[in-house]
Amino acid sequence: MRGRPGPALRLALSAGSYRFRESLFLLPLLLVAVGIVLALVAAALDRSLGADPIPMTLGMSSNAAIWLLSTVAGATITTVGVVFSLTVVSLQLASSQFSPRVMRSFIRDRVSQVVIGMLVSTFVYCVLTLPNISGEASEPAPRISLTVAVVLTVVTVVLIIAHLDHLARRLQVGHVARDIAAEGHAVIDAMLRAFEEEQRATDHELEKAPVPPDAFTVEAALDGWISQVDTKGLLAAVPPGTTVRLETRIGAYIHRGEPLVLIWPRPDDGEAVARRVGGDIVISDARTMQQDVDFAIRQLVDIGLRALSSAINDPSTAIEIILRIGSLLRRLLLVPPLPRAVVHDDGRVLVRPWDLDQEEYIEHGFDQLRQAAPSQPNVAAALLRVLRMLISHVQQHGLDQYVPALQDQIDLLLDALRDTPHLHPDDLARLEAMASEKTDPADHSLRRVRD
Repeated sequence: MRGRPGPALRLALSAGSYRFRESLFLLPLLLVAVGIVLALVAAALDRSLGADPIPMTLGMSSNAAIWLLSTVAGATITTVGVVFSLTVVSLQLASSQFSPRVMRSFIRDRVSQVVIGMLVSTFVYCVLTLPNISGEASEPAPRISLTVAVVLTVVTVVLIIAHLDHLARRLQVGHVARDIAAEGHAVIDAMLRAFEEEQRATDHELEKAPVPPDAFTVEAALDGWISQVDTKGLLAAVPPGTTVRLETRIGAYIHRGEPLVLIWPRPDDGEAVARRVGGDIVISDARTMQQDVDFAIRQLVDIGLRALSSAINDPSTAIEIILRIGSLLRRLLLVPPLPRAVVHDDGRVLVRPWDLDQEEYIEHGFDQLRQAAPSQPNVAAALLRVLRMLISHVQQHGLDQYVPALQDQIDLLLDALRDTPHLHPDDLARLEAMASEKTDPADHSLRRVRD
């Protein structure tokens, strides 16, 4: 058991880093601290160097410097309110137009955080520098402090312009979907690395091993979402020859007091083992995408469903979301599922019976959109094209086991389209042609498809 703090510390650092990225407070606060330190250092340099001219610095009278710094401080603190207002408006638009779950990608936007931090940091710097200026018209202003203030002002103005351009592009659904999909691809990369590490220790027979009635139960200490699981840490937390069965999965919600982990044979120091095991499973207040690629699919599906709602009625957005889901599943279906039972050193076994498989990812990606698509033939057409693309893709890679799940989505969608009232026969014929083996890969007209 020696050296056990390592895995728990890694999880804590990973969770802390994730929260830092999703905070509108921490990075601006860090920049404010930098501004304070910069003001103190610049004042100390001015005192040590005296009033002698310094190359590459600005010189002016104390009166002019006080006026300049006061103007900059007032302008920056006013602009902070404007930037905050723009940020809140963008969050409201993202929540109403896309999905409340998409707000996290706007909150974690680095450009917005840096601009807010630079504005407040420049204000604090100017306020702290003002007392160091005498105010006498005959005395020169501290050159280094004044030069730094002007540089901060110019940089902040440029960042404000960049922020406005960035914010306008960030509100486009294509950028939102791309960022979510990119984060999902990063999780898939991590899944591939985990598979390479665990595939040599797989034992499929242990997946069906019965749970003894006297198994030791570790209960969830909190209500929340399972955001991270350190499999190596779980196995290192138990004695040799022990089996650990995870009674939940990444991305699942668990209630306080529900079984989190089952361990057998029962350890002698059960309470100590429970504490160590609990440190290797992170339960968060909100669902995160640290190890949860299904959350990327969930967010994209939510945007598509919102676009198909009667309040929004934006089928073009739904089509783009379907294409993004297809791109994500195109990679995800090629990732071998993580083994449900892994054997490590000294007979330690980890069993994960509740992990999602590729067929479930297919259902999560298409079920709800398929149910909402029949009223929009163009959206249904996009679904059929993506499903046919995925079927061809998995067949090319010898993964025919996923074809039934994809074909089932096509069949269910066609059944719903045939039962849709007021759907023109020509539209239905076009959609049925798209579902066939000889479907067109692009958005061709009815004549091109049927010919």
